[in-house]
Amino acid sequence: MISTDKKKLDISLIHNFLTYKSGWSNGISYEKVEKSVNNSLNFGIYFDKKLIGYARIISDFSTIAYLGDVFILKEHRGLGLSKWLMEMIMEHKELQDLRRWILLTSTAEWLYEKYGFTKLSKPEIYMEKFSPNVYGHEENIKPKTF
Repeated sequence: MISTDKKKLDISLIHNFLTYKSGWSNGISYEKVEKSVNNSLNFGIYFDKKLIGYARIISDFSTIAYLGDVFILKEHRGLGLSKWLMEMIMEHKELQDLRRWILLTSTAEWLYEKYGFTKLSKPEIYMEKFSPNVYGHEENIKPKTF
């Protein structure tokens, strides 16, 4: 099942994945994850009522959306769940007719390309303010098994 109901989310599992397994949010605090969930449109994938996959959207629901924190737990990968998740996100009624979608990825370009994402056509017009160590000492975070 895929749901956007925040009450169903296992924020502890999301936090553990992001801080110990993701590689992009190492060291993020539980409080920051909780705040990000509360301020996003969240998509959870559930098997036997347990969260096994997640993604969130930051959007004004009119012109732009950012897709982030997409994951499927390792033991559930290879079953087409990421494609199903992306289909549900792209078909969501509040995310239609947007001018721009944004995402950052270093691992799953093949997935996002299926849904119209491309490399930047004009990278020279994009700017960013990036603070890679904002969550703390990422090098001290050891992967956890869960």
